[in-house]
Amino acid sequence: MRDRNYFGCMMVEQGMADAMISGLTRKYAQPIRPALHIIDLEIGVKKVAGLYIMVTKKGPYFFADTTMNADPTAEELADIALLTASKVQQFNVKPRMALLSYTNFGSTPGAIPNKVSKAVEILHKQHPDLIVDGDIQANFALNNNLLKEQFPFSKLVDQNVNTFIFPNLAAGNIAYKMMQELSGAEAIGPVLMGLKKPVHILQLGSSVREIVNMIIIAVIDAQKKN
Repeated sequence: MRDRNYFGCMMVEQGMADAMISGLTRKYAQPIRPALHIIDLEIGVKKVAGLYIMVTKKGPYFFADTTMNADPTAEELADIALLTASKVQQFNVKPRMALLSYTNFGSTPGAIPNKVSKAVEILHKQHPDLIVDGDIQANFALNNNLLKEQFPFSKLVDQNVNTFIFPNLAAGNIAYKMMQELSGAEAIGPVLMGLKKPVHILQLGSSVREIVNMIIIAVIDAQKKN
């Protein structure tokens, strides 16, 4: 308990604090470990996941999982999608989700498209109300005219996709960092999803603006959980 991250997490767990923000001066793994040791998962959640909110001129886009699960299974991808949908709804945004791959709807067989397709199948079967489809390439998900022309059967046609679930950690992490640097999009996060109580870990060396944004996220999270 002499480690500040364990102490902070225990304060949240015992109700002495409503949320915890950490990670400014430490690598991500160091502050996240105490949170996973001390804070329980939400009911029905098997694994936590990380979400980045990319603020662009066209509006917000939501990227998951960008920080936690290196190579999720199809079932885990489906769980990540559900966690993300719930979190996006907290911001009064209707999630319209693309599960990304390097293929479109099974055009090329492979381990990644197969698991993404299976995840989508699970979501369609168990949560038919969700606007979600895949496996799909990022450019088709973002370009409605292209999608409509080539895959008019997709649930994402005319939906203005705003939420992207990546097939593995490498893809998600690379994508948000490239978008941040090349397009000038503001990245808010990572927002930790799946814990019963709000604990969020900053990027190493975050700016004051990024810290303030994460505090706002943590406050909203605490209000919803309470």
